Amino acid sequence: MTNKLLLDVDPGIDDALAILMALGNADVEVVGLTTVMGNTTIENTTNNALALLEFVDRTDIPVAEGAGRPFADELVMAEYVHGPGGVPETVREALPDPSTEPIDQHAADFILEQAEEHGDDLTIAAVGPQTNVALAMAKDPTLPDTVADIYQMGGALKTTGNVTPQASFNFYVDAAAAARVVQDGWPTVVGLDVTEPAYLPLEAQERFRGRGSLGDVIADILEYKAQGPDGTVAEGGSITSDAVVLAGFLGDPLTYEDAYVEIDTTGGPSNGATVYDEHGVYEKQPNCTVALDVHIEHCREVVMSNLEKLLPEEDA
Repeated sequence: MTNKLLLDVDPGIDDALAILMALGNADVEVVGLTTVMGNTTIENTTNNALALLEFVDRTDIPVAEGAGRPFADELVMAEYVHGPGGVPETVREALPDPSTEPIDQHAADFILEQAEEHGDDLTIAAVGPQTNVALAMAKDPTLPDTVADIYQMGGALKTTGNVTPQASFNFYVDAAAAARVVQDGWPTVVGLDVTEPAYLPLEAQERFRGRGSLGDVIADILEYKAQGPDGTVAEGGSITSDAVVLAGFLGDPLTYEDAYVEIDTTGGPSNGATVYDEHGVYEKQPNCTVALDVHIEHCREVVMSNLEKLLPEEDA
């Protein structure tokens, strides 16, 4: 049976890799993309999603535009990580101007429609801020019981944050939305504890460079992600967090456990932090499944092998 997948994304070059991994896997049917603000504005994330689908000749996949700002806070973006408009210049030049437009339906409504149509055959992978999923759950609280799973890319359980000392970017951008999904959705939380160690080493670029226009785009993304803000090359390689979430869905490189988690929404210095009750001090029942460990080499291979499935075969 083909696994049906809905990707809630804020492209962003990590998101681009996650989308490509899903499209490359023959056992996955991507039923649609929903876009959210985050790495850049909602206009840019939607345009980038449409452009990527056109680049790989998959304009049959619907794109539904969603939330353009968080529930309560001012929008914080990560163009300093992903490039102006959400993608670096080399990738921008390779992608076409999209000839298609998003469907005439808000992302939250599209999520609910797909959940009703596919039921527990559907998995939602929310790899950006959680606003669209939280909105959908506010409209229909039975959403988590209807679908197979909701993956969240976010959180820093036993490690430090990447936007504040305590918070991961996706949860910080809309802490209230992340809290709603954790409180009521029993999500699978894949955070920095496992995504950062599973970076792709610098030599991964060589696996894609020169293998057609798509291979070069993937290599450009990995090269860009291996650079620091000052343009220097990172010692290890490319952190591609959203791709690790897809690896967890497509393979088995992650180790999970059920846990009780809260998201800090106080607005102070720990706003958006993931409060992971490791030792059960709250004496509360688990409310989500968290990824705590990663088989690094296996994870890297799941990521790269699924990306390669969209590329032409290498010459013998």
